[in-house]
This record gives sequence, structure tokens and C-alpha cells, in this order.
Amino acid sequence: MDEKRIAAYAEQLFNAERNRQAIPPLTDQDPSLNIDDAYHIQLANVERVLKMGHVISGKKIGLTSEGIQKQFGVSEPDYGHLFAAMDCKDGRLNTDALLQPKIEGEIAFILKADLAGGKVSRDDVRAATDYVVAAFEIVDSRVADWKIKLVDTVSDNASSGRYVLGSKRLALNEVDLPSVSMKLYKNGELAGEGTGAAVLGDPCVSVAWLANRLWSYGVTLKAGEVILSGAFSAAPLAKKGDAFRAEFSSFGMVEAQFV
Repeated sequence: MDEKRIAAYAEQLFNAERNRQAIPPLTDQDPSLNIDDAYHIQLANVERVLKMGHVISGKKIGLTSEGIQKQFGVSEPDYGHLFAAMDCKDGRLNTDALLQPKIEGEIAFILKADLAGGKVSRDDVRAATDYVVAAFEIVDSRVADWKIKLVDTVSDNASSGRYVLGSKRLALNEVDLPSVSMKLYKNGELAGEGTGAAVLGDPCVSVAWLANRLWSYGVTLKAGEVILSGAFSAAPLAKKGDAFRAEFSSFGMVEAQFV
């Protein structure tokens, strides 16, 4: 795709987020769009946000569990960039700054070494990880009514919104990630549950997939970055006044309040 069309689609998504007004799916506007086009649209907005002074804090992989893929009608994971401004350290989410948020409970990896080269394995991920923590990812689509295909969400920075990290840090040799269980509560009622095995069988495999997929576009997972590895269960809708708590075996819990 030529740069002018990439810039035009990126502009639509940028303005949708800035004005908090969702747009029709890009795939409805242009059915010829493919995944490579989508990633270049995403990168155009990443470059724009960086020029505005924002700082990349990590990367994310989404749509890893069967439940999430069925929910959004896609058949493979997606990926995007995280920025420091997305980190809600106090767990309080400004709902007015979002369009149509949903929330996912997952495991975040904090890296101590880069992951690059295109042949990253699960063992490489384990060696490069400083520690893991429980996390919430707040996904938010700039596409109206979440009517997304894979190309739409990748173009839209993998529907990234905000994230919240738990406080308990664990080394990977202290926990068996596939067997970690999670219960997600919305306003005190169970809203979802799952295990680490739902994330491509092992969240380490998910991070390796992400490293290899992004390497094909010249993007590296870097030391110090937060890597959100994928949801344990389907993502419930969130609105102002909602309170969420995810309880993880071994990891304790993480909480979020939409205000």
C-alpha cells in the first residue's frame, strides 16, 4: 500500500481516539487491506505518538485464548505497542478518556534482556525475563461496536487502551505458568475464569510468538519493557462505576476501578 493511503487510515484511527468517536471498520472501507498494511498503519501512529513525546513501555499480544478469538471473530493473535501513559499505577481508569473499554486478566512479563532475531523460543523467553506479575489489560477499540477483523485491530494498535500491573513479582522458576488459575470478578460477581494454558498453551510461548512476529517488521522486544502475554478468558465490558478484581493462584490479585 502506498504511504498516502497508510497515512489516511492512520489519521482516521488517531482522530477517533483523540475525539473519542469510533469509526467504521477499515476492512469495510477497503476490503483489500491485509495484515502487512495493518501493521504499517499501526506503525504510522506509533511514530506519530513518539514525536508527540510519548515513550514506549512495552508490547502486547492479544486474541490468544479461544474465548477471546471467538468473542471477536478472529483466528490468530494480534499485537501492538504499549506506552508509559497507558500504565495506570493506582488502578483507577478514567472512563471518559476511553470509547468502549473491556478488561482482560493476564500475566505481564518484565524483560531483563532483548528478544530478537526471529527464532525466539520459550526457553529464550524464560532466560530474558526478569519477573512476571498479574495484570489487567484494558482493551478499547476505535472501531464502532467492536466490529473488528484481524486487520482492523492490528491497524488500531491491537485495540490497546490502558494496563494495570499487580504488585507481587515472581521469577519464572517460582511458578508454572500454564497451571496458574484466574478468577475475574466484576462488581463482586464472577465474570470469567481460566488458566495460563489458555494463552497458546503457555504464556512463554505467547511471548516467543510475539517476538518472532514483530521481528519480521524490524521490531524488538527490549530489556525493561512490559510484555502483556494474553488474556486468560473473554473480556467483559467495563463502564464508569465498575470495579474489577482478578485473583490469580500464586500471583495474588490485581484490581481496577473505572471512574
